[in-house]
Amino acid sequence: MEENKIIVMVGIPGVGKTTLLSKLVEIIKNHDKSVRVTSFGTLMFEVAKENGLKDRDELRKLPVSKQQNLQKTAAEKIATQNEQIIIVDTHAFITSPEGYYPGLPEHVLKIIRPTNFVSVSAKPEEIYNRRMKDDTRNRDKITLENIKKELDVQSGMISACAVITGSPVKHVLNGEGKIDEAVEKIIKATGL
Repeated sequence: MEENKIIVMVGIPGVGKTTLLSKLVEIIKNHDKSVRVTSFGTLMFEVAKENGLKDRDELRKLPVSKQQNLQKTAAEKIATQNEQIIIVDTHAFITSPEGYYPGLPEHVLKIIRPTNFVSVSAKPEEIYNRRMKDDTRNRDKITLENIKKELDVQSGMISACAVITGSPVKHVLNGEGKIDEAVEKIIKATGL
């Protein structure tokens, strides 16, 4: 029997990760495989809501110790899922008052045990334009310089995750109008 895959997909806001995931899930389902996309942040927020948090964007402002507890709980929920392919939709880091906090610290990786990582990026100008059109979230100030720094931090964080777990990481550029090309690269790299 084929081993289940747990693919962690990261991308800073505006890289087009949600759109990529929709297309990817559609293709996987067409190949008669069970698939689940789990938003790590949504799982964390569901637990935080039970403790009084009202806005998902407040998660990153919590003290690191509280974020760690929420991450652990979310990771434990993911570890119980049993679809053939589990895609964890998350961020490589959280910008917190203390600095860049890893979205996937070692304790989380040990619980989830990912088989693959996918790091989605796009040109900074494309990310900027996509973020400016998104009025559904309460985002920090957007500048091209900040976006470039976020892409660098993401690359470093996800590379560390690959080293810690021994699982491969595929960096995918999701250029404007090239979603099919990006999805094909993900499928090929992860063996889907």
